[in-house]
Order: sequence, then structure tokens, then C-alpha cells
Amino acid sequence: MKAKAEAQPASLDALKWFAVLLLVAIAVAGNMYYADTPMIYRVVGVVVLCIMAGAVFLRTSKGMRLVNLAREARVEIRKVVWPTRPETTQTTLIVLAAVALVSFILWLVDSMLSWGIKSLIY
Repeated sequence: MKAKAEAQPASLDALKWFAVLLLVAIAVAGNMYYADTPMIYRVVGVVVLCIMAGAVFLRTSKGMRLVNLAREARVEIRKVVWPTRPETTQTTLIVLAAVALVSFILWLVDSMLSWGIKSLIY
């Protein structure tokens, strides 16, 4: 009994996925077919069809899982303790100083290697 209950949504999912692919295909084909039409109309048509495809996608099992994931991520983001402005400034300055120091060291090594190669060649 349970297998029958699970099989039916899977068949509906296949139909929904077919509808999503069909809407996207219609958007692409319509955009190509109506190439002579002004761009704004084609853009509006493609956007409308993509929104419709997205709405159908969100009704599939994967789409529902995506919505659930987004909700859970939003809850988790609320739990994050964000750094204060002074902490962010200090961290940024430390990173900039480290980048400047490594850049100087790499420039120095490059200059020495360049000088060594030039002295060997000439």
C-alpha cells in the first residue's frame, strides 16, 4: 500500500519535470523563432516562461526540498553571531598587511631570480 502511495507522486514529478523542460524549450524556441520581434517583447516572454517553469519546479519533490533548505538556512543565518565593525576593520587591516608583506617577498624573490638569470645569460 505504501509503495503505491510513493509511486504516484513520482509519476506526477515526472510530469512536472516534463512541464518544466517544455516551458524552457518553448522559451528558447520562441526566442529564436521571433528573432525579428523587438527585444523587449522576447525578453518579457522568456522571463514569464522561466517564472512559470520555476513555479512548476518548486512543486516537484526536489523543488520542495530546495524551499525547505532555504528556510532552514534562513533560520541558521539568524543564529550567526556577526563580527562588530571594529573587529571587521581590524581583520581587514591584518589581511591587507599580510597581502602587502607576501607581495613584497614575492617581488624580492622575483627580482633576485631575474637578476640571477640575467647575470647567467649576459
